[in-house]
Amino acid sequence: MSGDLVVLDRPERLSTVVRPTRVPIASEGNSIDAADLPHRGRHGGTAAASLKASIRGLYDLTKPRIVMMILITTAMSAMFLAGTDLSLWMLMHLMIGTAAVAGSASVMNQFIEREADAKMMRTMKRPLPSGLVSPGAALIFGITIGLLGTAYLAINVGRSTAFVGVATWVGYVMLYTPLKQKTAWNTTVGAIAGALPMMMGFAAAGGSLTDPRGWLLVAVLFLWQYPHFMAIAWMYRGQYADAGFKMTPVVEPTGKSAGWQAIAGALALPAVLITLVLPYNYAPLFAVLAVAASFGMIRSSFRFCGSPNDVTARQLLMSSLVQLPASLAVLIAARLLG
Repeated sequence: MSGDLVVLDRPERLSTVVRPTRVPIASEGNSIDAADLPHRGRHGGTAAASLKASIRGLYDLTKPRIVMMILITTAMSAMFLAGTDLSLWMLMHLMIGTAAVAGSASVMNQFIEREADAKMMRTMKRPLPSGLVSPGAALIFGITIGLLGTAYLAINVGRSTAFVGVATWVGYVMLYTPLKQKTAWNTTVGAIAGALPMMMGFAAAGGSLTDPRGWLLVAVLFLWQYPHFMAIAWMYRGQYADAGFKMTPVVEPTGKSAGWQAIAGALALPAVLITLVLPYNYAPLFAVLAVAASFGMIRSSFRFCGSPNDVTARQLLMSSLVQLPASLAVLIAARLLG
């Protein structure tokens, strides 16, 4: 429709033509055509939609689902130490600060890997390679929430927790991220960084950084990541290779190395769980439950190692997603009932 006139009535009876009225704008001392109003409304709507999309893009850069998993494991480790004495007020502060630090690490990881992500089908639609968020905005956002999160933890939770948070960030962003393009050992480094939030929760609840129980909790998440990430690395090995990432199935394409690493992690995990529940009442019961919680992942690891393919890898991935919450539930139950 032309911006010069508005046609009313039915199309077949073009009997009335109305010129646009002038709408005075007192504050500007001039007037505009009424026909221009919808046009300007569309521009305003486009700007608002663009801003909303940019905010959503920044939010997505933090990888909310991964942050949620980190928050759950962090809270569980705090609950394991404190039991029913856990302060909900402290837990709230811990969740806020940890979410900011973890989100910052994810943003910075994607900032560094934005060119590689553009080469992978599973990551090319992320906010940076898709152009939804500019690299500069991502960099500023990532650094800002990381600094704020660290300061928040130091002030409201404790310096030990903040220190471990910084160590987690450095391990993930400055070590694991660049090592992905250099060596298959990146998985080990990433598993360490990914497990340290367990120590954040332990320290927040009053635990010492030298307490073996805290490091056993770290070991739970560290060992779990081997079968979990070997499954993912196998399923996306072609895309990882295209992006230049030296994941284990890329460096050793038969899948045997990935399979044996998955088995090692799956078998060692119940031993750590049993060690953690031994001091509590009903230790034999919880030891059996710890093995039961890990059985599916152990079986899937052996199947994957014996026949590495996308089907066995996906089965291993699914079993790992069941094992982690089940094993954490065993630990918390042992603590509360012991």
